[in-house]
Amino acid sequence: MSDAGGPIEEISSKDALATALSVIGTERDALTQLEGLYASDDIAQAGLANSVNVITTSICSGGKLVVVGVGKSGKIGQKVVATMNSFGIRSAFLHPTEALHGDLGMIGENDTILVITFSGRTPELLNLLPYLPLDMALIAVTSHATPSTCPLFESRSPHLSILLPAPIPTSEVDSFGVAAPTTSTTVALALTDALAMAVARRLHLDPSVVFQGYHPGGTIGLSHRASGLSSTNGGNPSPVEV
Repeated sequence: MSDAGGPIEEISSKDALATALSVIGTERDALTQLEGLYASDDIAQAGLANSVNVITTSICSGGKLVVVGVGKSGKIGQKVVATMNSFGIRSAFLHPTEALHGDLGMIGENDTILVITFSGRTPELLNLLPYLPLDMALIAVTSHATPSTCPLFESRSPHLSILLPAPIPTSEVDSFGVAAPTTSTTVALALTDALAMAVARRLHLDPSVVFQGYHPGGTIGLSHRASGLSSTNGGNPSPVEV
């Protein structure tokens, strides 16, 4: 029995459910705010449009998107690289610490750099900045509302500094009592997914055809092959194992 007089298992289950619902609700509210921001805010809309333009220009010029992040933001960065590549948008992940130990060599002519950092002042990223080409566009996914407040842009040309605001309504400490990246990474993930889809639609007449070509494996690949077989068999697809 617990101090509250009920079975520990029952109280623990109720507490776990309440915690889970709180997290889901908090992250839902943050995504709703993000949608509203990009539907109405001039800076956010300009940042998204400029990001799509510079990434598209890089790819069409033989360059690539270089995504930089550390910690949980780095994990989001790795995911957006995977998504971009699956649409034929050539991308690579650069860890800021490894960059200073030789991986800077992956940055090439006509590349665009995308940095993901909620605070905009992560030490590892600030240490990397002096070694990034000043003539290369830098996109930042961060909580900052204006480029003028973001330390990442302090020494860079304004026309090559592109802000993608990714704020959250309430800090994770206030929401959950711990600073673990949760709401902030959900918002960053949604925003970079949106960016990937927007670039794919700009580059390709039919992004789904490109995606199918680069994703032959797994259940997704099986379903693509089954759909192709269906179209050649009069609409009678073979069974697909899941």
